[in-house]
Amino acid sequence: MNMSKISPVFLFILFFCFNCSAQPAENESTYFIDLTESNMPIDSNTHALDVALADIDRDGWLDIVLALEKEPNRYYRNLGNGKFQWIKNVFKNASHDSEHVRVGDLDGDGFMDVLFVAEDDQNHEYYLGNGDGTFRDVSDRLLAKSEGNGLAIGDVNNDGLLDVVIGNTGESPKNFLWLNSNETPGKFNNSSPGDLPNHHDLTQSVLLVDVDNDGDLDIVLGNERPPSRLYFNDGKGKFKEEEGKLAQSVDLHSRQVIAVDANADGLIDLFFANLTSNGGKRERDPRGRLFINKGRGLFVDETEQRIPAYDFSTYAAAAIDFDRDGDMDIILSAIKIPPFEAFQMQALRNNGKGVYEFATADVIPKITVERAWGIGVGDVNGDGKEDLVVGAWGGQVRLLLAK
Repeated sequence: MNMSKISPVFLFILFFCFNCSAQPAENESTYFIDLTESNMPIDSNTHALDVALADIDRDGWLDIVLALEKEPNRYYRNLGNGKFQWIKNVFKNASHDSEHVRVGDLDGDGFMDVLFVAEDDQNHEYYLGNGDGTFRDVSDRLLAKSEGNGLAIGDVNNDGLLDVVIGNTGESPKNFLWLNSNETPGKFNNSSPGDLPNHHDLTQSVLLVDVDNDGDLDIVLGNERPPSRLYFNDGKGKFKEEEGKLAQSVDLHSRQVIAVDANADGLIDLFFANLTSNGGKRERDPRGRLFINKGRGLFVDETEQRIPAYDFSTYAAAAIDFDRDGDMDIILSAIKIPPFEAFQMQALRNNGKGVYEFATADVIPKITVERAWGIGVGDVNGDGKEDLVVGAWGGQVRLLLAK
């Protein structure tokens, strides 16, 4: 080819196209592709505060259940390969202040059931699944109303049935421990007065996890006002707090606590996602705090050595090995407070030793900008990789598929 006869315009176009193809699309990163527009129901003003992933209709695909503030709660059915359809009127056609949702087989029939807790209007909702994507409303089985926020389900007394822990807020809040009935699974007995410490906290998050490796589930509470708490299980569903096991020196407004084995030693560590405030002004340090488990449920705050400083608020966090290198990374929802504006979600990469650094540019697509809230983690398209479903306050629920 005679290079002297090639048009300069042609060379410019060739160079431009090459550089365009080399640049990732706005909806892609190294590890995820944001397929919200093509795979999700579009509603740009959804107030989805929590996300649960479970195979509701037993077709082998993970579906989505959303807890919505001031709107009816929602069920998005997975049509296969990670495409979702909003199936309407599955839950009550009523608008409550639903804050959290958990899914599990509460009545022992093999089908997924759903429990929502509501804060402002105190209208919790409870549904028993029929295994085909439909439910029976059994909210009248719930033992009490409350300004509920935190929620966890798990077998705390080792009887094979899932129990319920509800974290409450309000003027004089007390958290609930409801044990599943052996006589009638799916109904509950109030075990709170004798089996749960009598604290008046503003609990925003409840985590059930075995922190001391004794074979039973302990309770971790993320509280709006300090301190957050750790209750140890005696193996029979009776809990007590042990002084000094979760020592805190920083005044925090915690919104979620998650379990993550940060340093890969086989022990559960704790990460608390925090706000600077919930009222639009800066009050506290919003950086997440990482507590390392030293054994037998003794935690030490090693945030300064392991978590980079940041000034955005975080309503939710999720542990996921997004780079698939064998250690657990962390995804953060992110909102700028003040002035409570949408912000790109953030990613913390684990260096393999439990020290984290920001890797947002490699992980989060540029278009994934919302007032992000709850985060669901699971393989929604059946490729063996964990994907992300992200709730939003006054925005679009987003889907990020792992590449």
